[in-house]
Amino acid sequence: MAQTAGSAVDGRFLRPTSFIDSDHPAVLAFAQAHTQGAATDRERAVQLFYAVRDRIRYDAFGLTFVPENYKASHVLAEGEAYCIPKAILLAAAARAVGIPSSLGFGDVVNHLASERLLALMESNVFVWHGNTNLFIDGAWRKATPAFNIEMCERFGVKPLEFDGVHDSLLHPFDANNNQHMEYVGDHGDFADFPAEQVFTEMRANYPLFARLLDEGRLREALAAPVSPAVG
Repeated sequence: MAQTAGSAVDGRFLRPTSFIDSDHPAVLAFAQAHTQGAATDRERAVQLFYAVRDRIRYDAFGLTFVPENYKASHVLAEGEAYCIPKAILLAAAARAVGIPSSLGFGDVVNHLASERLLALMESNVFVWHGNTNLFIDGAWRKATPAFNIEMCERFGVKPLEFDGVHDSLLHPFDANNNQHMEYVGDHGDFADFPAEQVFTEMRANYPLFARLLDEGRLREALAAPVSPAVG
């Protein structure tokens, strides 16, 4: 069940968890290194957002059903991940410097997804897209550190910015004004990553994609020509 990040902040949003392991030495070191010179929580949050956005490369095909791979410390060690693990790392780094955080999840339609990816997913709705919620100056702000700047420049995607005052959500249009991301559902906010629920719903929504992932054939299938009989 979603644990809503409301106006009153309690210990749920500051404590380390199984996935948001903000007490891990590597996470603590990362958070401290990337908040040097920051005098306020807002400045610290902004610096951590850009550190996670650009120092952890976005891997569009990094979905896994291995729970351990979603720990913030693991994401940091790997140096690449998709939206959910990156959101988890930002949440952990924030808690490591005393900023309350939670995870937010929604469903989005990606109007620019590749034909090959859509064929494997059998849908253009990406369920359980993840972002981080940060409690700054008495209010919750949404931050989405998914797409690193190099990827954005390569594919003509507008980079997401964050100032600690306004929400940072996926852009509805790309740099060429083509329709890009459209939010179509909201799963609420959580104090930790609801792995079992997310994995179950992803398997139910993308059976072919999940089967190829379980068989270790997903990246091979993504590189193959689109076919009506994929898999």
